[in-house]
Amino acid sequence: MPTQPQPCTDANCRRQHAPAERVALAVSLCSARGARLTKLRRQILELLWESGRPTGAYELIEALKLRDSRPVGPPTVYRGLEFLMSQGLVSKIESRNAYVPCAHPERRHDCLFFICSNCGASVELEDQRLECLISEDAAVIGFRASRRVIEVEGTCKSCIAAGTA
Repeated sequence: MPTQPQPCTDANCRRQHAPAERVALAVSLCSARGARLTKLRRQILELLWESGRPTGAYELIEALKLRDSRPVGPPTVYRGLEFLMSQGLVSKIESRNAYVPCAHPERRHDCLFFICSNCGASVELEDQRLECLISEDAAVIGFRASRRVIEVEGTCKSCIAAGTA
C-alpha cells in the first residue's frame, strides 16, 4: 500500500516522520506546484532522508553511483540540490557544506539547526519566536532577508550520554 503524504501539524514533532512519507509528500507538493521531481531529484532526496545526517554533494554522487551503477557528475547533483532547495525540500547547512531534507516542506519557515560537532548529527527545529525577532530586527534597519539559516554547534544528547564529547 503506497504511503499517503500527510502535512504535519505539530511544529514540535522533531522530525518524527517516516522517510517514505516525507518523500511522498515531496512528490505531492511538487505536483501541486507544477514542479518536476525527476527520478534523479527524487533519488537525491531519498538518499538524504536515508542518510540521517548532513550529507555532502560528493557523498551523494558516490551513493548514486552505487545505487545505479552509473556515474553522475557534480553539476548534475548540484542542479538537483538547487531544485530541491528552491522547493523547500532540502536545506543547506552552510558550515558543513552539506544538505539535509526539510522536515516540513509543506510550510515555509526559517531553518534552525542544532549540529553536533562530535558525531555530525543535526536536528532542525522551528521557532516562531526567533523568526519574529529576526523579522522585527530586519524591519528596524530596513533590511529584507531573502533566506535565513541559523546554525548552533555543540554536542548532542547521545554524545553527552556516551561520554564521547
